[in-house]
Amino acid sequence: MFRIGDLIFYSKTGVCEIVEIIEKESEAFGRKNYYILRPLYQECDISIPVDNKKVYMRPVISREKVDELIDAIPEMDAQAYYSQNLNQLKEHYRQLMDTHSCEDMIRVSKSVRNKQREVEANKRKLGAVDERFMKEAEDLLFGEFAAVLEISKADVPGYIEDRLNRH
Repeated sequence: MFRIGDLIFYSKTGVCEIVEIIEKESEAFGRKNYYILRPLYQECDISIPVDNKKVYMRPVISREKVDELIDAIPEMDAQAYYSQNLNQLKEHYRQLMDTHSCEDMIRVSKSVRNKQREVEANKRKLGAVDERFMKEAEDLLFGEFAAVLEISKADVPGYIEDRLNRH
């Protein structure tokens, strides 16, 4: 169970702070404890049952893990993925994103960036599905890195580049 003040990674929303734990009663579920989550990068609160099994929640990673992941980026396998079938392309990216792991979000970003270089070399444009998943992966990843490193999301790419250039 999480505690008030904890930062967690919450499904497709990203990093949230647990601002309250309350007890609610409903006819359907009876008395239950709920986390009140405040996303760091959105203006809203989210109420989710403490015993929720349907929506993914985990503690944010550590600062050491952020640096370890960044250091591993050059060796991460992230081949560009091609498919003429848009549903198959979406499913490929969705499977990686649904793990909610930073490693897989890096793989999505890196593979789409590799694909972007390849298609631009052929004077073509990256597809909307690829762009959407790269943006989603980077938004979630940079949000978590920013929260852990206590910097702005906008500063995360520079942090990554500086760290990679030092090694």
